[in-house]
Amino acid sequence: MKAVIEIAPRGSVFDVAAEQIRAAEASPGYVADYHLSFKSARALFAELTPARIDLLESLRRLGPCLAYALARGVGRNYSNVHTDVSKLEEHGLVTRTADGTVQVPFDAIEIRLALFSQAARRGSAPPGPFG
Repeated sequence: MKAVIEIAPRGSVFDVAAEQIRAAEASPGYVADYHLSFKSARALFAELTPARIDLLESLRRLGPCLAYALARGVGRNYSNVHTDVSKLEEHGLVTRTADGTVQVPFDAIEIRLALFSQAARRGSAPPGPFG
């Protein structure tokens, strides 16, 4: 299973759910991807900072571990790593076991940035350099 992070308008979660239901009905072994949507690129990168994305990569490389071990593994302050891991957990991108071990539960994480697709769907082009 993979996580798909994207910029999507409000209500598009229903389109994704409908698509997953159709796929599940067509294929008995289907496993739905995890979808996380943000209303803008600014919102996405406010929540998924470069440091948090680096933590996801490091956690995949190191494997399940305590936040303290993760902090040591990436050479960062424990308090900051703990805060970042909590935010990633809040978004469903990491899970924590009863003993505090954190892990990335996905085989892959994709970040999709279709910045101009919404304007194209509305029939208007994004503003050019001269307004």
